[in-house]
Amino acid sequence: MKKIIFCLSAALLIIISMSCKKSDDESTNLEGDQSPMGQVGTTISSSSIAIAGVSDFNGTVVALNNGVSSYNGSAVVTNAVIKNMLSNVPQLTIKGDTVFAKDIQARSTTEGIEVFSGLRPGIMVVYGAGAGESWPIEGSSDKRTVISKSTDNDYPYGFMFIKVSQIDEPVTGALKSTTGLSKITYWANHRFGLVGVQFEFSDGSTTKFPLYTSTENK
Repeated sequence: MKKIIFCLSAALLIIISMSCKKSDDESTNLEGDQSPMGQVGTTISSSSIAIAGVSDFNGTVVALNNGVSSYNGSAVVTNAVIKNMLSNVPQLTIKGDTVFAKDIQARSTTEGIEVFSGLRPGIMVVYGAGAGESWPIEGSSDKRTVISKSTDNDYPYGFMFIKVSQIDEPVTGALKSTTGLSKITYWANHRFGLVGVQFEFSDGSTTKFPLYTSTENK
């Protein structure tokens, strides 16, 4: 049960850009022009199907300043245990069965995605990076690494198949020992941005969530 609660809570936080402390350093090595996905009004969502009492993940860009987008987000949480755990996160507000996050910071360019708020800030993906390239995670010795890059349209996305990069993020230290989480995997596409996230636990089990953004790169 503990594993399920953490997985769904982490999914909620990632989909609404993860509500942990904001990085003090918003300098970036991420190149590229401003992406439409970071512009005001863009929305992010996942499956509307409830999983263990959690559904309707969504986030919206409410401001864009100097290339940094501010997101507000929410999810419906009817599971009392999960709701109680989320109530201890300072950046979250709970009203009834709805959990809200406010003013989460990220940068989206035509070259990739970088997060300034979250469990571990840093570059999440560079679309043009090849297998083996990696980026540091702030506050950790771990890195996000490109494991593979499609040459064919082989990844299911809605009603189509697309090319993706797979980025793995190992989880070590206290976060691993307290949650049982061993790895987070991201799938990203140069046109649609982040399209999926999967959580893998120490026992080998996984849970995956699709991600959909209302705008796209040209």
